[in-house]
Amino acid sequence: MAAKKGLLAAVLLLSLLSSPLPSRAQASSSFPVNVWPKPTSMSWAEPLAAMPVSASFRILGTSGNNPYLVSAAQRYTALLFAERYRPIVRPAVNVTAGGPPLQSLSVSVSDLSAPLQDGVDESYALEILPTGVATVTAATVWGAMHGLESFSQLAWRGRQGELLVAAGVRVEDKPLYQHRGLMLDTGRTYFPVVDILRTIDTMAANKMNVFHWHITDSQSFPIELPSEPMLAEMGAYGEDMRYTVEDVKRIVEFAMSRGVRVVPEIDAPGHTASWAGAYPEAVSCAGKFWLPDASDWGSRLAAEPGSGQLNPLEPKTYEVMSNIINDITSMFPDGFYHAGADEVTPGCWKTDPSIQADMEKGGTLSQLLERYVRAVHPHVVSKNRTVVFWEDVLLDVEVNVSASAIPPATTVLQTWNNGANNTKLIVQAGYRAIVSSASFYYLDCGHGDFVGNNSEYDDPRSDFDTKGGSWCGPFKTWQRVYDYDIAYGLTAEEGKLVIGGEVALWTEQADSTVLDARIWPRASAMGEALWSGNRDASGRKRYAEATDRLNDWRHRMVGRGIRAEPIQPLWCRTRPGMCDLVR
Repeated sequence: MAAKKGLLAAVLLLSLLSSPLPSRAQASSSFPVNVWPKPTSMSWAEPLAAMPVSASFRILGTSGNNPYLVSAAQRYTALLFAERYRPIVRPAVNVTAGGPPLQSLSVSVSDLSAPLQDGVDESYALEILPTGVATVTAATVWGAMHGLESFSQLAWRGRQGELLVAAGVRVEDKPLYQHRGLMLDTGRTYFPVVDILRTIDTMAANKMNVFHWHITDSQSFPIELPSEPMLAEMGAYGEDMRYTVEDVKRIVEFAMSRGVRVVPEIDAPGHTASWAGAYPEAVSCAGKFWLPDASDWGSRLAAEPGSGQLNPLEPKTYEVMSNIINDITSMFPDGFYHAGADEVTPGCWKTDPSIQADMEKGGTLSQLLERYVRAVHPHVVSKNRTVVFWEDVLLDVEVNVSASAIPPATTVLQTWNNGANNTKLIVQAGYRAIVSSASFYYLDCGHGDFVGNNSEYDDPRSDFDTKGGSWCGPFKTWQRVYDYDIAYGLTAEEGKLVIGGEVALWTEQADSTVLDARIWPRASAMGEALWSGNRDASGRKRYAEATDRLNDWRHRMVGRGIRAEPIQPLWCRTRPGMCDLVR
């Protein structure tokens, strides 16, 4: 990251900061206007008050310093004046008449050069004084951005359209988990760059900090790589459905400017049918029907239509993978490289004559996978990257590798099966874990299945009391997402190895027309749970209290151009408590 070093000039007005404020309402319950995700600590002086924002309002202390902070100040200034949010329920606050409007927000950052990386300090403090001055203090630029976002959410339009901001507010905030991510699959469905940028922008507003880009899959290879141009040439859906080097640069830079890391995933050796057009010699079972016997799941050649996985016995596999790793690590600066390795299907490899011959000599499929991993893992590490694999590489029952092939010091495992059980297995083995349990965090679940010619639907009773044709059904409601504790069942020491979680959108049945609604506001629910938790000060789950706040936040997101789906009729928000299940 190119960051300019130096001290950040800030207007602190110490006499005002040291002035005592009136008694304060604490954030044990909702305020008339709230911040999402809920801050670690927030208070609002009583009686609750707001003040107008001056037409000459400025964000101070950023000029000539870190370029990302400079752009953030410009962006949030523009966002503030463009704000059209009117709370569904009019805030019961006193608007200061004749008092000073808010003239400025001063930003002070201790370390302007701290890089955006796993574990970076994202804490901040925000204070909005009734005297017309506000401050954000943070250890890093990335924490300061969170402070600016929280400030923006404390502004709204009054009865006459005047721009107001909460007065007498103090926020002290930091995340519970360092990794708060969203995975988007562009291998099954191509999403234009503008969709990706909008998604990243909304992530930043929700204080989510990792965009896990599942770039390729069996269905398509949509990224152009300088060293391997034929992969996109032969594997993309079309010439207008590829991500160029310039596209990637734009996405990475855009994400950086919002404090969001981009973690690339090139899934292999499974899920690689799209590579066969360029390198047929390296891909086993390519082009074969995925399920030879519909009555026998064990006969499958892939987990879903699109058969093909890399052959670890073929030298071309390693030549291509070496070029891919070199290109991807040069295009994506993040310290994590996701190498996939999920759902390696035995049936596919068993159809390959060279693998059949190897097995006849006593070789096993697990040895085959380990041969591949022992080649790929060190290469990625040599690029100063931590390797992320899906949990299957260690936990799959049929095809897995020994722990010695994936040292915990340089490996993170992402779990998606069996809920808390697999998370515990991963951390007990000494690995850091990213939690993406399909039972809680898969946003595509509950929409049926995409395979055709399914006679099961001939029987009108076929999906009664079942998952409705979706392997991971039912639909994951925002409450389901919000309530999940990703360290459930772990000891305190084991819990330290859980670095965070990711909601995931696999896109067999999603494209640009439904993208926003599939993700938001359910991803917002995870964003809060991983930022400040899902329990109140007494330890009770706070989803009931969160409902009104999420309604409001969804309303603000829609005003910002995000087509987030509703969670309740508007009637419910205007009649607090009347839509609860229990009074």
